This record gives sequence, structure tokens and C-alpha cells, in this order.
Amino acid sequence: MFTRPIPPWIVSVPGGGFLLLLAWLERRRPLRRPVEPKLRRAARNLVIAGVSAIAVVLAERPIVIPLAALVEKQHLGLLRQFRLPLWLEIAIALLLMDYTFYVWHILMHRVPLLWRFHLVHHVDLDLDASTALRFHFTEMLASIPWRVGQVALIGLTPFTSSLWQCAFLLCILFHHSNIELPIGWERWLNKLVVTPRMHGIHHSIVERETNSNWSSGLTIWDWLHGTLRLNVPQPEIKIGVPAFQEPIAVTLPRVLTLPFEHLPPSWESSPEPHRSEVPQTVLLP
Repeated sequence: MFTRPIPPWIVSVPGGGFLLLLAWLERRRPLRRPVEPKLRRAARNLVIAGVSAIAVVLAERPIVIPLAALVEKQHLGLLRQFRLPLWLEIAIALLLMDYTFYVWHILMHRVPLLWRFHLVHHVDLDLDASTALRFHFTEMLASIPWRVGQVALIGLTPFTSSLWQCAFLLCILFHHSNIELPIGWERWLNKLVVTPRMHGIHHSIVERETNSNWSSGLTIWDWLHGTLRLNVPQPEIKIGVPAFQEPIAVTLPRVLTLPFEHLPPSWESSPEPHRSEVPQTVLLP
């Protein structure tokens, strides 16, 4: 029963429903004021996401799903060396996938070629749930070898691999969303998972703030590695990358060709504002 992958249409149902719920909440309780018209941005982001989805279907799934089936059949990878209860296997698999994605996220920022691909995600001038889907197809293709390594070394089955994809989608939709949660609620929730205020800091135009809060699911990885930064007041955050702050620089044609162009330095014009002396791990409104 739990050997086959979860069908993509089943994954898309909670993902699509959650996206609509978040879009409604963003209208009711926005965390940040928009820079661009929301419908134009959402349409642009969905086109980018659609192109990337095609790349995943054509290039990633034909590799990762058969590999996961082979891993299960041949008992390859860490988790296949033990006879674990299903619930424990799923928990460890999700934990290891979350941590290895934390590492991959750092590489996307630190390695110049990978940053060229990931830049498309960060040049969005606003941050909302649609940004969670805005990954260039080159980033999807570049991630395939990493995903292969995750599946083979951790020992993911087709089921655990597809379950992680579903959980990952829900997590990134949530923490990219532009929802103003009650600060007390978010401080409590942020002790466990990445929240909108936390991830908004990662999308700041201030380089030292972008180089923090790498986690995508659990907050613990940033706690353990000292990369957690919460003490930035939300009204002081400006979203995007300094070299791409004009709307003309982030139109759909420009964004689609961005990884293949000669790019200006992303951070040379990055402001370094004075921030509050509040401890770095205190989440501010």
C-alpha cells in the first residue's frame, strides 16, 4: 500500500486548496504592502512555475521515481538498512530531506552558477504565496543530481519521496505567504517551523539578512548552525535584490532569460541599515 508514489494530482489538490486559502488570507491580513499589482505578479509567477513544472515532469520524475523504486527493491540507502516502523521511517525521511534541503539552499546562494538560477526566485519585488512557486526551470534541472543523491543516500521509497514533495510544497507556500499572523501565535509557531515573518527576512535586500534563515521546513537547522535571524522589524524589510529593484528589470521576458544574461553584481548597492539591538533570536512584529 505504501510502496507506490502518491499520484501528482493528489498532491496538487491540497497544494492548490492551500494556495487559494493563503491568497484569501493575504487579502484579509496582509503583512507587507505590495509594490507591484498582485494579479500581474501572480500571473508572472504562475507562468514561471508552469515552465518549471514541465521541466520537472520531463527531466526529474523519469529519473527520481524509478531510482526510488530501485532503492526500495535493492535495499539501498540509510533507511533501507533497518526494519523501521512505517511512521518512524517517514519521520526520519522527512527530517533528513529537510536538513539536506537546508544545505542545498545555502549552496544555491553561495555557488555563483547556482545563484544565477536561484536569483529568479529572489528578484520578485513582493513576497507572497505565489513566490513559493517561482523557481526558474534551470534551478529545477540543476537540483536533479542533488535529488538523486538524497534519494539514494537516505534510502527514499517512491512513497516517502512523494510524501516529502507534498509536505515541502505546503511548507513553502505557508512561509512565503504575505499573511500577518498574530505575533504571539507566530512566535510560538516559529519555534518549530519557518513562518512568514522569518522567511520575509531571508528575502530582504540587505545581504546579511538574505544570508540567514535558510531553513524551509523546521526552524531547528538555523538554530543549530547559528544562521537564525528574527530581530528585523517587518516594516523595515524591503523585498528583492538591490540590482533588480525596478519593475522593468523583473518583467516576465526578462526573468525567463535572466540566468543566461550578463548580470550586474547583486549586492554592491545593498544598504546596510542600522538595526535594533534586540537579540537575534527574538521575532519582531
